[in-house]
Amino acid sequence: MQKIILLAIFLSLNLITAQPKKKQILLIGTFHFENPGLDVAKINTFDVMSEKSQKELENITNKIKEFGPDKIFVEWGYQKQDKLDKFYARNTDSLLHKKADERVQLALRAAKKLGHKKLFAIDYNQTRFPYDSLTKGMKEANQLDLLKSNDEEMKIFEQSQNEKMKKYNLTELLIDYNSNQSNKENVEWYLGTANRAGKNDNFVGAFLVSEWYKRNLYMYSLIQKLTESKDDKIMVLLGAGHTAMIREFIKYDPNFEIVELATILK
Repeated sequence: MQKIILLAIFLSLNLITAQPKKKQILLIGTFHFENPGLDVAKINTFDVMSEKSQKELENITNKIKEFGPDKIFVEWGYQKQDKLDKFYARNTDSLLHKKADERVQLALRAAKKLGHKKLFAIDYNQTRFPYDSLTKGMKEANQLDLLKSNDEEMKIFEQSQNEKMKKYNLTELLIDYNSNQSNKENVEWYLGTANRAGKNDNFVGAFLVSEWYKRNLYMYSLIQKLTESKDDKIMVLLGAGHTAMIREFIKYDPNFEIVELATILK
């Protein structure tokens, strides 16, 4: 009997030690530094090219270097990796002085400091985001309260983000964009508002939500595929709406754990 108990303890210990070490993901959600105004919510531009912001970017990327990701993934069409490779090979100083794009100012700057050969493109944009059809579906279904609520949500979100743009410095903005509250706000609109839109036989809301899930799920699939066994740490830089969703996927993936930006900036 004692031998059986000892064997059971030995086997349970083996199962515990056999669990693979989780790979760490520094998941950074951000606003678009070069804001083209294509998002539904209209957020003001923040000057990342100012002397103050440039000093902050140097500090942030130095901290990323200390963290030491083996790969950095960015919001760039996955099927255009060759163009990203050529872009990455261009004169770094020239890019840093001319391009406000977060993929340059954060990802490329950090990758060059780390001595990386490339950045990894993971954006999947072969999906639709029929926002006009969504609001039209609300009107046709006489969902006037939902339509009003949606408009108010958008205005409150825009006002809140624009106030932060005036109040915070770049470091504070990025920490805020990756806070629990910001992640919650980025996800709940899809299920709390958008998914309700349309008549009983019109799933325009659910279609928009499913397309958004699809885009992010496909991007996460690329992160999984491109992360090799030799990679202990990775960094993912995407719009905050994407990272908020990807966080939900990571919760149920036993191979990864999230490292918070605020933690490495301490």
